[in-house]
Amino acid sequence: MKLGLISLGCAKNLVDSEMILSLFKRNDFEIVNDEKEADVILINTCGFIDASKQESIDTIIEMSKLNKILVVTGCLVERYKEELKKELPEVDLFISIKEYPIFGELLEKVIRNKKIQGCLDLSKRVLSTRPYTAYLKISEGCNNCCSYCAIPLIRGSFKSIDKYDLIKQANILKEQGIKELVVISQDTTKYGEDIKDYDTDIVDLLKSLLEIKEFKFIRLLYLYPNEITDELIDLIGKEPRLTPYFDIPIQHSSDHMLREMNRHGDKKLLIDLFKRIKERVPNAILRTTLIVGFPGESEEDFEDLKDFVKKTQFTHLGAFTYSREEGTKSYDFDNQIPEEIKEKRYKEIMEIQSRISLKKNKLEIGRVHKGLVIDYDDEEDLYLLRSYWNAPDDIDGSIYFSSDKPLEEGSEVEVIIEDCDNYNLYGKLLEK
Repeated sequence: MKLGLISLGCAKNLVDSEMILSLFKRNDFEIVNDEKEADVILINTCGFIDASKQESIDTIIEMSKLNKILVVTGCLVERYKEELKKELPEVDLFISIKEYPIFGELLEKVIRNKKIQGCLDLSKRVLSTRPYTAYLKISEGCNNCCSYCAIPLIRGSFKSIDKYDLIKQANILKEQGIKELVVISQDTTKYGEDIKDYDTDIVDLLKSLLEIKEFKFIRLLYLYPNEITDELIDLIGKEPRLTPYFDIPIQHSSDHMLREMNRHGDKKLLIDLFKRIKERVPNAILRTTLIVGFPGESEEDFEDLKDFVKKTQFTHLGAFTYSREEGTKSYDFDNQIPEEIKEKRYKEIMEIQSRISLKKNKLEIGRVHKGLVIDYDDEEDLYLLRSYWNAPDDIDGSIYFSSDKPLEEGSEVEVIIEDCDNYNLYGKLLEK
């Protein structure tokens, strides 16, 4: 039989999809990229905000037209399984996240006359990333309970994955030729707090991962501001294989908004944190995420946020308009902001960041970026590079470069930057 899998949402969800692919492959399914060729279509959904929920629903409806065995799993199912069963009878099977331990048994209900052996296992994945890049998910769930966020409702409380299981996974990835390891979780900096059998934290884990010399680049994503220690900053600053890339979603800068969002820490903490990072890691890349239009966000709060963005000078910045999510504390807050004001504020923030990005990118001209060749653009006759400057989740800009000789994807190169625009860098291969 043939399986076509569609993975929606974040990189953490993608890791789940890779475990699902492995389960099917171990049971002699052929994995196909064209859903029209598949006997079974599986959609791993996202249910984080309205836009992602709508994308999931649209994908389900579109795939149902193919009249294949249709299985839907993931975050949307965890949140709305009973409602989905009523509204989408064309789906043959819904599997919630809580049911992942019996994933195979449930599949047997719709894939008849076939025994599904084994279970989902993080050490058994079919990688869907580039052949030199892989994600390492180090925990599940979240304890922060931000008032706007549904993640604890979907994924439960924070739980670190055993360090020795992670090292086992990392060694498997090494054997598969992975050069770039991206460490992810809902709250990466909290890693190890809940492990009682031995003493470990994110710094200890990173030191163990660095012992695997085949990893040329190790990158951390999703760092919670008040958990970033000087020890972590210094380790990133001194270890050349740890990319100096600080992905720190702050959501807002106004103390009023941070309290309403139930964020830990205040504006003073954020100012001090970014000051310490810039002092200790001069080449640090700063990326953040913001929410505009949160209930009760006043003009004064928004002016505070604009001023903070201007002063901090983030390398990369993404923003969302507030999405009102059922089950979260802020769903019932008074002073919900009209959509037109949310959109206006979103555009203002992104216009400010566009100017900052251009200014920051101009500073890269003349600098050398070491990284991996990740693609080739036929139309432009240019290669693409991933360096410490841009993460593999396609949120940051791109680095384009020319080369007089053909290059293999995944090869390590050095590129000198010669030009830029608001979000991209342009250079040429630096011949050794």
